[in-house]
Amino acid sequence: MKIIDAHIHLSHINSFHNTAKNISRLDYSVRGLQREMKENNIVLGIGMGLREIEGGEGFPDSLPPTPMGLDLMKEPLEEVVFCAGVNPYRLGRQELQNLEKELLKPEVVGIKIYLGYYPFYAYDKVYEPVYELARDYRVPVVFHTGDTYSERGLLKYAHPLTLDEVAVRHREVTFVMAHFGDPWMLDAAEVVYKNRNMFADLSGLIVGDHKEVKRIMGTEHFFDHFKHALAFCDHYEKFMFGTDWPLVKMEPYIDFIRKHLPERTWEDVFFHTAVRVFPKIRSRVGGRHRR
Repeated sequence: MKIIDAHIHLSHINSFHNTAKNISRLDYSVRGLQREMKENNIVLGIGMGLREIEGGEGFPDSLPPTPMGLDLMKEPLEEVVFCAGVNPYRLGRQELQNLEKELLKPEVVGIKIYLGYYPFYAYDKVYEPVYELARDYRVPVVFHTGDTYSERGLLKYAHPLTLDEVAVRHREVTFVMAHFGDPWMLDAAEVVYKNRNMFADLSGLIVGDHKEVKRIMGTEHFFDHFKHALAFCDHYEKFMFGTDWPLVKMEPYIDFIRKHLPERTWEDVFFHTAVRVFPKIRSRVGGRHRR
């Protein structure tokens, strides 16, 4: 089965380097990514553009200009595309023009907004020009939702229920709720269920290596909320596989997601839904896709 990993990182973020070395125990580099993708039949990785300034605040960093890209990748790769990252503190006229130019590149397939890391709700007017660009260029907007990988994040801005207003206001834009709003997955499930233009990726639910994934999978009740939310939403065609690499190794995470989904849904979750949500990737993975 071909797999699209709809949520990876490939940027010089100190916390990602530290996690890769000490927790997930993997090679956080272009070569390391390519090796894991090849070993697991992952035909495409969709990166989330992100930056932090050397000597600055550390992520979340208010200084990097919009758009943010994948600065571990020195040149475009056929097997990696990305969503241009947005810093709401840097969204003036010039930055918006630069974002628009970025969306013209074939490797830029969406836009990423980091709710919770930056103290702005999804419905804040600062993001309205971004949604207009997403509409005009027919690319999805991916939101971070749920727990933040930084103590400096503010959780109220990342709650999945706050995305409902944006989905209603902008019916012509496709939105993706990263991490399925974990741990508020039942609220997330309602927003996905209710809104035809809202999807979710299943990335980042575990951080660690093979041993840690196995331990958490064996912990009683740890993922009861996940099972409940999936069953409540009952629209498996609206979910996409993603890892949040380098926070977790790909192989055990693929097994984890498979164990929580009916086998009949695997082709959609692991491949076809991403092709629907990110139309610019069709030429890279094959033009035929399920509707």
